[in-house]
Amino acid sequence: MIKEYFPPVRETVLVTVVTVAFLLLTATCIGLRPEHFMMAGIFLFLFFAGKTTRKLAVALLPFIIFGVSYDWMRVYPNYQVNPIDVQGLYEAEKSIFGISVNGVSMIPCEYFAIHHWSVADFFAGIFYLCWVPVPIIFGLWLYFKGSRRMYLRFSMVFLLVNLIGFAGYYIHPAAPPWYVMNYGFEAMLDTPGNVAGLGRFDELLGCAVFNSIYGRNANVFAAVPSLHAAYMVVALAYAVINHCKTWLIALFAFIMVGIWCAAVYSGHHYLIDVLLGILCALLGISVFEKGLMEWSAFKRFLERYSKYIH
Repeated sequence: MIKEYFPPVRETVLVTVVTVAFLLLTATCIGLRPEHFMMAGIFLFLFFAGKTTRKLAVALLPFIIFGVSYDWMRVYPNYQVNPIDVQGLYEAEKSIFGISVNGVSMIPCEYFAIHHWSVADFFAGIFYLCWVPVPIIFGLWLYFKGSRRMYLRFSMVFLLVNLIGFAGYYIHPAAPPWYVMNYGFEAMLDTPGNVAGLGRFDELLGCAVFNSIYGRNANVFAAVPSLHAAYMVVALAYAVINHCKTWLIALFAFIMVGIWCAAVYSGHHYLIDVLLGILCALLGISVFEKGLMEWSAFKRFLERYSKYIH
């Protein structure tokens, strides 16, 4: 009974060492914040609380790695790797998707910065708040209903899509539309995060939801591809693969399109960013399902991982 409750000594040592190393490296490279202690504390609690919670802690690793990877981009910002695209993306957007208003050509984001409505502001905020929580809740639903192997496929694709997107940030650092609208075409590296059009949601509700989120933005020059546009594509794809109920698939599709529209309406992403985000999601799904899942070594790893969390 006791042996089942407590993890093996080897796992205990490994988890403790990795957690301490994570906190030390984070403190050294980017500085510790309350959320770092909270994340480490929750993971350690789940891992040591019992056999059932230990399985959940291990199952959550893809999402934890995603969060740590995003945060650690602060260590070596993408603009130190390649030049920042500020004007080129803007001009491409205007060339492909430009809107002519009274003889003046503008990008869709500029149009919505002038023409916006309270109802649209409200729903844009609601949709944007769904971008990470809904996929994670979907993953947890798969886990708790017993579809552990499907959960692993979904969570690992979610992680893979993020890593592909992060690579895109370094290959092509790019400023979002709100940056150009506020600062012009000069790249200023110390520019803080900005709520852009989502600030209207905060004003409407008299809160600071998006101000608190974007105040912690790891890098404002990471607009391409739009991972906001990618996440619900992954969730929708695996809802279909898992043969979920029609209403759930329809709901995911609705949220997905809503996030795409909100990304442009709020001035956080160009339409080009959104399309590349969708492509990023489809690439991640294809690489995983048609590549990694056909690799015998990876299939054995997935099988062992699946057995551990069952």
